[in-house]
Amino acid sequence: MRPVFPIAFLRILRHRDAVGTDLAPDEAVVLDPPDATLRAAVAAAVAGDHAPAAELLAATRTHAQWERRDAYVSRLARTALHHDGWLENWLQESPGDPDALLAVADFHLHRAWRVRTAARAKDVEHDQFQAFFALLEDAVPVIGAAAEANPADPVPWRIALTHARGIQAPREVFDAYLAEAEARDPHHFGCHEQALQYLYAKWYGSHEEMFRYAERVAASAPPGSKLHALPLRAALEYRLSGNDDPDGPGPYGPETAAALTRALELSSVYPAGEREAAGFRNELALMLILGERPAEALDVFRAIGVHATEFPWVRLGDPRAQFVEARSDVRLVLASRVPLFGRPPEPPVTDAPDWAELAPRAVAIVSAPPAEVAQAALLSGFSLRTAPAGEGSSYVELVPEATRSRRTALLSDEPLTSAAETVTTGESWPALVLHRTPGHSSITALHRGRTRATHTWDTESPAPDHAEVRATAQTLAHLYQRADPRPLAHILRSTGDPAGHQEGLVTALGLPPLPPGFGGDTEILGALPGARVLPRRGLLAGMRDTISTGGGHPPEPRPPRGPRWWLYRILMLLVLVPAAVFAWWSPGIGWFRSTLLSGAALHVATVLTGAVRRRRRMTA
Repeated sequence: MRPVFPIAFLRILRHRDAVGTDLAPDEAVVLDPPDATLRAAVAAAVAGDHAPAAELLAATRTHAQWERRDAYVSRLARTALHHDGWLENWLQESPGDPDALLAVADFHLHRAWRVRTAARAKDVEHDQFQAFFALLEDAVPVIGAAAEANPADPVPWRIALTHARGIQAPREVFDAYLAEAEARDPHHFGCHEQALQYLYAKWYGSHEEMFRYAERVAASAPPGSKLHALPLRAALEYRLSGNDDPDGPGPYGPETAAALTRALELSSVYPAGEREAAGFRNELALMLILGERPAEALDVFRAIGVHATEFPWVRLGDPRAQFVEARSDVRLVLASRVPLFGRPPEPPVTDAPDWAELAPRAVAIVSAPPAEVAQAALLSGFSLRTAPAGEGSSYVELVPEATRSRRTALLSDEPLTSAAETVTTGESWPALVLHRTPGHSSITALHRGRTRATHTWDTESPAPDHAEVRATAQTLAHLYQRADPRPLAHILRSTGDPAGHQEGLVTALGLPPLPPGFGGDTEILGALPGARVLPRRGLLAGMRDTISTGGGHPPEPRPPRGPRWWLYRILMLLVLVPAAVFAWWSPGIGWFRSTLLSGAALHVATVLTGAVRRRRRMTA
């Protein structure tokens, strides 16, 4: 029986921060992150150098790493959609290179599907279809050349299966391509995945045939193969197609239950955070949510770690946002089921990586001296560290804490951005929050408590829209009193070097340089001269200090209480509590005296509680 709303709400308020505490932080989640070698090859390709990509694919061909080869080729082909030139140069330099031919063949298909889009056929314009089929026709000789250049490679046949679905090839053509793929690698996941899509009811098959094929392939797969998750893909596709009735028994209920069991067993084989398992684990998490099994979904999210994938979340909206929101919803559902005065179950002990170390590095440059920043940060709800950043400016970073305040737990923004919103509220100066990961850098400009401009540089992303960049540049120029926004727009439109473009923008805005070590350690300001920690304050304490301090840093924290202070307060509490209880129980004392005694006991208890919390913070 589910709790009624008021009880569930109170349970959520009490337990929301205690459920799923071991999950990767939201800001660390990355969509389809490449491994280090692929990231380096993509970055070089964006810069116009195809040599690392050629070496990467050559190694997969030499060692017959077909699954990895398929993933690398697909990622490089998508990169070529937005950054042309390098792939054409590679093919011109090595016309018969099987790796170059394979990348070009997959590029042709990605380009065609980009024109068609992922919309259903009834929503695709006639002109789009004509361009789509023309591009697929151009791909035919390249796919054939890639297959001939490396006869043992199953990846060209995965591309051929995708091509067959696009051109509406008859079943005999599809069967012939699938036979060629299985002859080279009977357990290649990419080939079977494309074959399953051909058999979807929305393409050229039926739900029954889709399930039958997935179960047959999974039954013949070796232990630990991702093909054991193929029935899960079929069940998810069936569920997302809208044919399954969640309130009643569906015709494929047994198949779905068996697929979930098989996928859960497969997930247990892989270690937590394994990149290779991220694809089917993301699908498994969504299926468990749809099946109202939140506890198991939370365990799967633990195993996923930071590796969100585009599918299946893209079917629901923005994939990364949907992933993060789904995790949050699961935590809230489980928190609502914990008794109000109970304790949530302890998370399982695993060997998962320290996900907090993978979170983006963040620092803010505030156009105000540390004293003013300290005064403005009293109500931020976060522990912050400030350091002078030249004349009239400050660096600000978060100080990690074991638990969040109740106010900040309700905020949806990234923590440092949320803190900057509070810091700049009612002030005339702006703040620039900067985030950085190995292939991703971003800036967020805030003024008077509102986000005024944002921009992101990504290694693989295309150049952003000119009008959008111009508007962002004009906003930044106005905030930082730059006469000409055109140099800013040029930096914002640059691609290929996220960290370098971020540093260039900071310089162009006339701000202090980024602090040494930014992008490495999580806390970098502690070694700077004049650095100081601003401890988190409660709402009432922050309001009191805001009124009482006339500027500068907040008052120094109180020294530790001595043993005599603790002894006196504990004795007072031991006397006042029984006296208050007796006063309310005895009718002759009266309500006024009883209220005074109760108030005195409550005051002493509050003082002791605050002292205990301060002591814990000081010893943490």
